Amino acid sequence: MTVTKSKIGLAGCGRMGEPMLAALRKAEFDALGFDIRSPQSYGHFAPAMTDDPHHFADHTEILVSVVRNIDQTDALLFSDQALVKTAKNLNTIIIASTLSPTYVRALRGQVPAHINLVDAPMSGAAIAAQENRLSFMLGGGEADLQLLMPLFEAMGTSFHKMGSFGAGMSAKVLNNLLAASSTAMTRLVLDWADKLDLDERSLLQLIDKSSGQNWFASAFDTIEFARDGYAPDNTIEILEKDVFSALDAAPHGVDTALPKAVIAAIRKLEPRG
Repeated sequence: MTVTKSKIGLAGCGRMGEPMLAALRKAEFDALGFDIRSPQSYGHFAPAMTDDPHHFADHTEILVSVVRNIDQTDALLFSDQALVKTAKNLNTIIIASTLSPTYVRALRGQVPAHINLVDAPMSGAAIAAQENRLSFMLGGGEADLQLLMPLFEAMGTSFHKMGSFGAGMSAKVLNNLLAASSTAMTRLVLDWADKLDLDERSLLQLIDKSSGQNWFASAFDTIEFARDGYAPDNTIEILEKDVFSALDAAPHGVDTALPKAVIAAIRKLEPRG
C-alpha cells in the first residue's frame, strides 16, 4: 500500500476535521470528507464532502476518524454507518478523536484483524488545524506509522511516537488533563484580575513571560473557545469529556481528587466578555 495513492476518508468535518480535510486535499491526497450534516453547509468544500454513507464507504481505504465521542465512533464503525462492514476496501483506521484509552485499546477485539489500527489524537486547537501545524501523538506498529507519515505531515508539524496502539491516546488524555487544568485556572485568574482592576491584556502578557506561562494563556487571543462558557456540545464541554477520558484510564489506586476538581471548575465557567 502507498498512502499517497490511497483513497482517504475523513469522518467528522467540524472545527478540526474540516481544515484537516482541506490540508489533505491541498497536499493532493484523494480525500473525501463525511459528516451527517449536509455538505451544502461547507461552501467550497462541498465537492469534497458527502453526507451519503454508502458513497463514503465505497471511497474509503484509509479512514481518519475525527468524530466527537465514543457514541459517534461506535456509530461510524459498527452501527449507523458500520464502515468496518460496508467499506469493502478499508485497510486502515486512524482514530484521531480524543477518546478513552480503555475504549480505544478494546477496538482491536472488535475490528477485523485485516484492518490496521492506529491512534493519532492531535493537539493545537482549530487555529493549528487551519495552519497545518497540528501535533500528533501516535500509537501503532512502527511499519504502519512510517507508511502513514506523509498523511500526518500534510496536517501537522510535530509527531510523537508513543508506543503500540492505544499509547498515543494515553499520552493525549494526560496532555489534555493539563490543558483543561490550565484553562480552568487561567479563567479563574482572569476573573479575579477583573475584580482587582487589572488590565486583561497586560496580565496575559505578564503571564506569557513569567512563571505562570501556559498554552491557554499564551494563545488566549487565537484559541477560538477561550472566552466561551460551559455548554453542551461546545469545546469547553469537550475539555470536560477529555478529563473523564483520563479518569477512565487512571491507574488503580491513584488520587483523582484534582482531576475531579478541574471538572467542577470547568462546569462553572461562564462566557467571558
